[in-house]
Amino acid sequence: MNAATEAAIEAVYRDDAGRLTATLIRSCGGDFQLAEDALQDAFQSALEHWPADGVPRTPAAWILTTGRRKAIDRLRREQALQRKRDALERMTALEQELAQDEASQEPGDATLADDRLRLIFTCCHPTLAPEAQIALTLRTIAGLETHEIARAFLVEQPTMAQRLVRAKRKIRDAGIPYAVPPPQMLPDRLAAVLSVIYLVFNEGYSATAGDALVRTELCAEAIRLGRLVVELMPGEPEVTGLLALMLLHDARRMARTGPDGELVTLEEQDRTTWDREQIDEGIALIHRSAAQRRPGPYQIQAAIAAIHAEAETPERTDWREIALLYNHLLGMQPTAVVELNRAVAVAMAFGIEGGLRMLDRLAGQPGLEGYHLLDSARADLLRRAERFEEAASAYRRALANCEHPVERRYLERRLVEVAGTAT
Repeated sequence: MNAATEAAIEAVYRDDAGRLTATLIRSCGGDFQLAEDALQDAFQSALEHWPADGVPRTPAAWILTTGRRKAIDRLRREQALQRKRDALERMTALEQELAQDEASQEPGDATLADDRLRLIFTCCHPTLAPEAQIALTLRTIAGLETHEIARAFLVEQPTMAQRLVRAKRKIRDAGIPYAVPPPQMLPDRLAAVLSVIYLVFNEGYSATAGDALVRTELCAEAIRLGRLVVELMPGEPEVTGLLALMLLHDARRMARTGPDGELVTLEEQDRTTWDREQIDEGIALIHRSAAQRRPGPYQIQAAIAAIHAEAETPERTDWREIALLYNHLLGMQPTAVVELNRAVAVAMAFGIEGGLRMLDRLAGQPGLEGYHLLDSARADLLRRAERFEEAASAYRRALANCEHPVERRYLERRLVEVAGTAT
């Protein structure tokens, strides 16, 4: 296989696997496993045919059509073995969609977009356990592998694999509709939907695995889904707040890595490269949501992001206001991670030593054991306080628990700096 063909297949998988999965799940009558197997069959077929036949004009459309054919093949085998009525129904629906494919040769983006929104609401059905909702969405929409999701949930890979299989089976057996629910049912799923959209964004903004820190396609997908939910529920301030939060973070995306892919911290970023149009849109959305006087966690986090975005230089950041906002956020989300962020804000606003004492009290709390960002934050504050030997020890602890290569290179650079100063 030549390099161009291999790159084309990798690009389709990277950029389109999520939306193709969503559409195939709909085509397969909500059968997650059949859709995923058919998609894998389609990519295998691309590996076999594209080197000889050339890359199709619309690669994603080719994969989708082939995936539908592969699903029909699987259902025909199932039909021959078990004569299942639902298999016949799904096969008929797939054959109808294949006929439409042959007429148009290219699936419409609007249909694919709707399918992804349907998929999120299906994954977030209230009959599924919250951890299953999140895991299933990360698997199908974000395209994370089972071992990556298992690491995020701090469980063994076989445990997560079983959890995903059970969730897919429950959706199939319970006949959970593959649809955006009617307006009166939206509030019951809102918290879960917003949570999984933000998790997709976070996976794109700070990838848990791979050589790149940022997965641009996931950031764009989460923002697009956020816009769709805003259209569905324009009167919900937390929906608007989440979209604002993602836009404000994403506005800094291009400045987060240097020419060689190295991590560039917020303090070191070239602020002239930030996307001012996105920042303006995010701030306008914050004002829109604040006017409804129903504050929530996403709105507060967006307000914090806006303070960073509006500061012309790091020195002009209003850390006192950020610390105050984290106090409010902690009242709504009393988590160890929020406490960690508040401690850093307090250190920057009122003095390093006070922030370090707060971080010391967090050590060993549930949810922060082996959390490399706690040691990294402590190391950074110790470095600022010129306690270089302690900073070096904290950077070493952070490195021991950090797996992402980009973050590791940053921590290693800092460790060399403080270790050299200490000696």
